[in-house]
Amino acid sequence: MLTKLSVRNMKRSARDYLVYIITLTLVSALMYGFHSLLFWKELKNALEAEDLMSTLLGFATVFIVLIVAWLIHYMVGFILEKRSSEFGIYLLLGMKKQMIARLYMRENILLGVFCFLAGLAPGILFQQVLLSVLYTMVQMEYRLHPAPDGKTIFLSGLCYSGCFLLAFFRCGRRFRRMSIHGLMNAGRQGETVRERYEKGKQILLPISVLFLFWFWHRFERLAGNRQVAFFLIGLVATIYLFYMGLSAWIICYVRKRGNAVYRGQNLFLMRQFAFRIRTMQFTMGTLTALFTLALMGGSIALMLVEYENAVLKEKFPFDIQVYSREPEDDFAAERVLIEEETGAQEVYSYTIYTDGESEINTWMLTHLRDWGRIFYNAQGGPDREKIRNFLDVERVYYPFDTYMGFSDYARLRRLLGYGEVYLGEKEYLVQVKPRLEQEVQGIGEDLLLKDETGNRALVCAGICAEPFSQDGHNGADYLIIVPDPVLERMRPYYAELAAGTEGGQSPGLQKKLEKLTDTSTSDCQDPLDGLCSGSDSFMSFAAVCMVRADLIPRAKYMLASLIIPFFYTGLVFVCVAVTVLSVQQLSESVKYRFRYDVLTKLGVNRSQKHRLILKQLAACYLCPAFLAIIISGKMILYLHRRFVWITGVPVPVGSVFAKSIFLFFSVYLIYFVMVYAGFVRNTENSG
Repeated sequence: MLTKLSVRNMKRSARDYLVYIITLTLVSALMYGFHSLLFWKELKNALEAEDLMSTLLGFATVFIVLIVAWLIHYMVGFILEKRSSEFGIYLLLGMKKQMIARLYMRENILLGVFCFLAGLAPGILFQQVLLSVLYTMVQMEYRLHPAPDGKTIFLSGLCYSGCFLLAFFRCGRRFRRMSIHGLMNAGRQGETVRERYEKGKQILLPISVLFLFWFWHRFERLAGNRQVAFFLIGLVATIYLFYMGLSAWIICYVRKRGNAVYRGQNLFLMRQFAFRIRTMQFTMGTLTALFTLALMGGSIALMLVEYENAVLKEKFPFDIQVYSREPEDDFAAERVLIEEETGAQEVYSYTIYTDGESEINTWMLTHLRDWGRIFYNAQGGPDREKIRNFLDVERVYYPFDTYMGFSDYARLRRLLGYGEVYLGEKEYLVQVKPRLEQEVQGIGEDLLLKDETGNRALVCAGICAEPFSQDGHNGADYLIIVPDPVLERMRPYYAELAAGTEGGQSPGLQKKLEKLTDTSTSDCQDPLDGLCSGSDSFMSFAAVCMVRADLIPRAKYMLASLIIPFFYTGLVFVCVAVTVLSVQQLSESVKYRFRYDVLTKLGVNRSQKHRLILKQLAACYLCPAFLAIIISGKMILYLHRRFVWITGVPVPVGSVFAKSIFLFFSVYLIYFVMVYAGFVRNTENSG
C-alpha cells in the first residue's frame, strides 16, 4: 500500500513541481556528460598532457554536489510545508510518524531515481557534443559513437545519491517534531507576516547601498588575506541586509501613501513584492550569491576562451624551433630528423648575441608595469645590485642583453610571412611581444646603443611587435636587432634553429626532438639550463624544443581543463538558483487566483492581468539578478582588465562580462517563460 501511495504522490509532485523535475534531470545529464571526461583518457594519452582536467572536475563536482544537495534539501522542506495538511490527516487516521517519514522519503527517492534515469539519454548526447567540441579545440578528429558507459553511470549515480543523502540528513528531525496542530497550521504560516520595526529596518537599505558603493571604490585596493576575508564577510552580510532593508522600505513607503502607490496597480505590486522579499529574504540572498558565482565562473571561462582563440597561436609562430646553450651548435642531428619526419620548407640555424651588458634588462625591469617600482632604489634610480641578483636567480630575462643580426632577422620574417622592414647603418630595431608594444614606446628615447666601433651612435628606428617566439628562444620579451657589422664586437650567446614545414608532419615529432636533445646533453647538464621565459605570468613555454603541431593541441587541452569546470559549475549554479525562484512562484500561483479574480471584478481585463503577472514575476526574478550583476561586475571587470594586461588578449574590457550576462539570461529566460505560462494557467483555472 505504501508503495502504491508513494508512486501516486510522486506522480503528483512531478506534475506540480515540473520545473524542479526538469532541473534534476538536467543536473543528471550534466553530471553524466562532464563525468565522462574523467574516464576518457584517449585525449590525455594522445597529447601526453597532465591530468589536470580530472583534478579540477573533481573539485567542481564537490561544489556541485553541495549546491544540488542544498536545492534538494530546500525543496524537500518546501514540499513538506505545502503538504503539511495532508500529513496531518495521515496522523489523524492513525499513521505513525516513522511511517509518514518513510512514505515521504520513498516518494523523493523515487522522484530522484526517475530524474536520474531520464537524464541519462540527454547526458549521453551531451557527452558526444562535449567531446566533439573538445576534439575540435585540440585539432583532432572525433567520430560520434553514443553509448552508455558503466563507470560514468556509477560515478554520476554516486554523486547524485550523495546529493540526496546530504539533503535528507536533517529531515528525520522534522518528522520527529511533527504534531497534528503544527501540520494543520503550517500551510498558513506564510500567509501573514508580522510587520514590526519597519521604520528602523529601512535604514538597512541605504547602509547596504553605501557599502556596495564602497565595495566598487575599494575592491581594487584590497591588500592581504585578512582584508580580503573581512571584505568578503561584509559583502555577504550586505547581500542579506539589502533584502531586509528593501522589504521594510517598500512597506513604509506604502504606509506613507507615496505618490507612486496609487498609480495603476502599483499598490498591489508593491505589497506582493514586499511580502515575497520578506518571506524569502534569506533565500533571495543565497540566490544572489549563487548568481554572482555563476557570472564569475562563466566570465572566467570566457576569458580563457578568448585567450585560446586570440593569443595561443602567437606563442608558436614557427612550425619548429630548437634551442641550444652552445653557440657553436650546428643542429646536425636535429636537421636530419626534421627533414626525415616533415616536408621541411626551410631549416635555418642562427645565433643570438650579447654585448655582456644589461642596459636593456634594466630598462625593462624599471619601465614595465609587471614589475612596478620594485627595482628602484631609495634615490629613484635603478637598483642594479638587486637587478643583478634577480637575474641570477630567476629565469625571466637572460643575465645579459640579447641581440640578433639584421640579416637573420629579415630571413626569419620571410619564413613567417611578415612584411619587410628596413634598418640603416646607424639604427637598431626593438622586437617585442605584442602585449608589450605600447609599454616600450619610450625605449628609443632612453637608449643609444654602441656601433661596431664601440661608440654610442645607434638610434632606435622603430618597434616591431609581431609574434616572434620570445618566451626564451628569440630573446625573453625583447630582442635588439642591429646591423650585422655591430655583431663583430659582441660574443655569441646561444644558438637557435627554426624550421617551416609544408603541413605534412608525422605525429610525435616533439617527443622525438626532446629525446634527441636529452641524448646530446651530458648527464651533468640540464637542457633547460640558461633558457629564460620572459615576464608572462599567465602562460609561458620554456621548452628546448617547440613543435607547434604538437604543443598547440596540448596547450588547448590544458586550457580546456580550466574552461570546462568553470562552465560546469556556472551552469549548475544558475539552474539551481532559478529553480528555487520558479518553484516558489508557481507554488504560490494558486493562492493568487483569488486575488486576481478580485482584480477582474474591479475592472482589470485579461490583458491587463497578464501584464500585471509579468511585472510581478519580473520584479522577483530581476531583483537578485541585477544585484548579482552589480556585485560581480566590479570583480569581473577588474579581473578582465588584469587579464588583458597580463596576456595581451586584444578584446575590449567588458565584452566577456556582456557575453556572460547574455548566457546567464538565456537560461534565465527559458525558466521565466515556463513559469509565466504556468502562473497564467494556474490563475485562470477555475478548478
